[in-house]
Amino acid sequence: MLKPRKLRSGDRIAIVAPASSFLREEFDKGVAEIQRLGFEPVFEESVFAQHGGYLSGEGKVRAEAFINAWRDPSVRALIAVRGGYGSVHLLPFLDKEDLRQTPKAFVGYSDLTTVLTYLTGQCGIVSFHGPMLDRRLGRGIDGYDRASFVAALTSTEPLGELRGPQLETFNKGEAAGVLAGGTLAQLVASLGTPYAFNPPERHVLFLEDVGERPFRLDRMLTQLRLAGILQRAAAIVLGDFVDCDEPGGSVAAKSVLSNLLKEFDGPVLYGFPSGHTRSPLVTLPFGVRARVVANGNPRVIIEEAGVE
Repeated sequence: MLKPRKLRSGDRIAIVAPASSFLREEFDKGVAEIQRLGFEPVFEESVFAQHGGYLSGEGKVRAEAFINAWRDPSVRALIAVRGGYGSVHLLPFLDKEDLRQTPKAFVGYSDLTTVLTYLTGQCGIVSFHGPMLDRRLGRGIDGYDRASFVAALTSTEPLGELRGPQLETFNKGEAAGVLAGGTLAQLVASLGTPYAFNPPERHVLFLEDVGERPFRLDRMLTQLRLAGILQRAAAIVLGDFVDCDEPGGSVAAKSVLSNLLKEFDGPVLYGFPSGHTRSPLVTLPFGVRARVVANGNPRVIIEEAGVE
């Protein structure tokens, strides 16, 4: 697994918009936070493009901006503005060997799971399931966990133990493996394509989502099981699954997930605050070794640094 070079104070971070368009106010607040952290944000004017009413520019334009930033020797990392939809349009324009020539840190979540999965799963480059500008970096410490974000990108020491205020154990046990995953809907959508989510044997699977009703969660988890992905996992870490209860609360997403995974042969945690979460978002490096401890003191331990 190739690791990006660690960031240092003053390094340039390119802001890219591979998915949906956004409010300029959120963009500006996120830029200000990047500057507060001691980095220099840079971007192309195409980042503000809009297309089709729900995309940030045409697919080729978004892909070109991503590739230009990746190839720019003065840029040390890339971060997305927001999710929404559209990252999948970039994939046909990306070249694995080109990206592997200069591995860089890429940060995003939600729809950007598509890019994270491609970088880590197909290119063999560590990527970062972390905050974007929109409603995360732009809200400061209320929107994201600053400590894990900075440490993940700037330190060659492992992040170590990570917890969350609502983290709990579904299935007891302890297991370790390479950390992989992201937003459930995006992972499932990739199956059957040349860019299918294909994590290694005995991996630690992180899953999260937002606004998906319980029966949809059942459908998607069942698809992962039928595709053989759940069986390859050594442990599963679930996010908060915000706004996923049935309207009116008649069926809770938490109980559905617990029931679907009760036969899983390994530890399962629920409520880890990364991705769509009401807590400050914790940054996770994908492609490094992690350990899941599911007992009375549940935690995720990142045992390997994501940068070098």
